[in-house]
Amino acid sequence: MEILNILNPWWEKDGWEREDKHLRELSLMKVRWIPKWLNKLSFKPFSLNFLVGPRQIGKTTGMKLLIKQLTTRVNKYAVFYLDIEILRDLEELREVILFYQKIKKENRIKHAYIFLDEVTSLKEWWRIIKGFIDSGVLNRDVITVSGSSTLNILKQREAFPGRRGFGKDIEALPLSFPEFLEIKGVDISKKSTFKHKIHNLFSEYLEVGGYPKSINKINFFPDLIRSIESEIEKTGKSPETLKQIISMLYDMVPSAMSYNTIGSKIGISHKTVESYIEDLQNLFALKIVYHKDKRVNFRKEKKILIRDPYLARSLAIWCNRELRKDFLFESIVQEHLYRKFGEIYYFRNSYEIDCIAGDMKVEVKAGKPHRKYPKNVLVLEEKEIPEFLISLK
Repeated sequence: MEILNILNPWWEKDGWEREDKHLRELSLMKVRWIPKWLNKLSFKPFSLNFLVGPRQIGKTTGMKLLIKQLTTRVNKYAVFYLDIEILRDLEELREVILFYQKIKKENRIKHAYIFLDEVTSLKEWWRIIKGFIDSGVLNRDVITVSGSSTLNILKQREAFPGRRGFGKDIEALPLSFPEFLEIKGVDISKKSTFKHKIHNLFSEYLEVGGYPKSINKINFFPDLIRSIESEIEKTGKSPETLKQIISMLYDMVPSAMSYNTIGSKIGISHKTVESYIEDLQNLFALKIVYHKDKRVNFRKEKKILIRDPYLARSLAIWCNRELRKDFLFESIVQEHLYRKFGEIYYFRNSYEIDCIAGDMKVEVKAGKPHRKYPKNVLVLEEKEIPEFLISLK
């Protein structure tokens, strides 16, 4: 299969990385770093790793960096990369895997390192891989599958009970603010030494967020939006309806809102609104923040956070809406708390608490607070946000 030689150029020539699209783009970037998630993957046979994260975050580039390292240590034919998006159907996937088994046999490969990129683009891909694992064809290898939809990946992961070996689940996300500081050369353990630089870089982070291209001042807003539209289209939904829903979100944030209100304003059902928003959550674009008092209330009005500053700006430009400063600050704090505690809620009765996570209650203010809050609520002013985010690290 000629396509496999194209996708795996290290089989035929040295210096392949100089011609590889993803590694060449990386080499041209002024600000480069090795993603930390690379070190979290398991490379002990047998492993089935699941790598998930938004489009444009660098999952493919990260895998190519791993491949570059591996090909210096193992037989070059022991490393196999396949972009699932190029395949027509499951039968073609089966044929490709079988063909690679012939290559393994001819080159006496005992343990292969197999990278299957964007598996969620092929419906029921897992049936083929599960079958090969069960038959013993792949059960001495290290397999890493990547995808951009967490809902699909989570469902497909459940199809492999007892078949993961030493495999791990890894999320590749835009850089947090402390990670952003680190790649900019700031030692975050020395907050006093770098105080002025930290605040200047926070202003930059508000603009560029944590995507590799945006950090390198590459305006990839059209590609980012198109990648989201493409994923929405794969679910049979309309990008135009998506745009209307996001426009309404920007008109209402940072206030809590109901799906009924959004739907009534644009003439669709609340169920349709809910479906689109859940899709965006599954694509790592936003996070639904539910109300919590003594317990979580899933029926009450929800808050929405956009999970990266550059994405928040891109969506605002796409919908021709203003990105409110208070919403941007609130989203950033909520996202960082969510990453630390794995949960994020809000509270409201006579007063509102923007962020509840773990044992922390945080209210975020773009200006000076105008009311008193209970003693166990931390009220953050704009100038206090950078050091608070560092403290979560």
